[in-house]
Amino acid sequence: MDRIAPENWYQTKKIDDDVTHICEPYIKEFYRCNIWHVRGSQSDLLVDSGMGVVSLTDWVSIVTEKDIAAVASHTHFDHIGCHHEFKHCIVHSAEADLLANPTRESTLVEPYVTDDIFTQLPPQPYVSETYAVKKTSQAEIVEDGHVIDLGNRQFEVIHTPGHSPGGIALFEHKTGILFSGDLHYDGLLIEDTYHSNPSDYQNSMKRLLELPVNIVHGGHFASFGADRHRSLIRNWLDSKNH
Repeated sequence: MDRIAPENWYQTKKIDDDVTHICEPYIKEFYRCNIWHVRGSQSDLLVDSGMGVVSLTDWVSIVTEKDIAAVASHTHFDHIGCHHEFKHCIVHSAEADLLANPTRESTLVEPYVTDDIFTQLPPQPYVSETYAVKKTSQAEIVEDGHVIDLGNRQFEVIHTPGHSPGGIALFEHKTGILFSGDLHYDGLLIEDTYHSNPSDYQNSMKRLLELPVNIVHGGHFASFGADRHRSLIRNWLDSKNH
């Protein structure tokens, strides 16, 4: 399988509300994390950071233009690979230790990461068999209800355990934008990781359903609007009651 040059590894697409989508197109869609950049008046926000097989700060200039808070929606490998590159990282208390001391098992590198998750391989020296997430030495620990203030924008931290114990979503009340991580997206949900919890999952989904959402930017797959948001959650909840 051919390798991709680092300058070609990422793609960026500006969308509405000063939000930019950053992705790693050579990772197959099911495994490909959505990386979200939000521009604020005083600082910026990065929601997740991809696999870390190519440096974000070296090859995506938008993430270095202003002070930035790199949020971990949760600590699986595909979402925190570049967090160690940022001075200001944010993680929920339930997964702070996983961000600080990641292992191949705790971040789900085992069993997911093989060459088969790529359509083209990352640049050298990447090797799937030895790939691991690097430690993030310091992080701000947040709990439910914490507000991330970018100056002209404020995002509320919503603790959403279920997919993982420290999963968080971010909600901007004035726009109805929800960054939902891996709890909720328009695709096959993963509910059976080593630290998933079915009861927590249902409670978190019910909580998201109550929010006045306008658009959802999930951890995977395409974004969607309010009607799809409600439909996905209601259908999922209904499936658990049968």
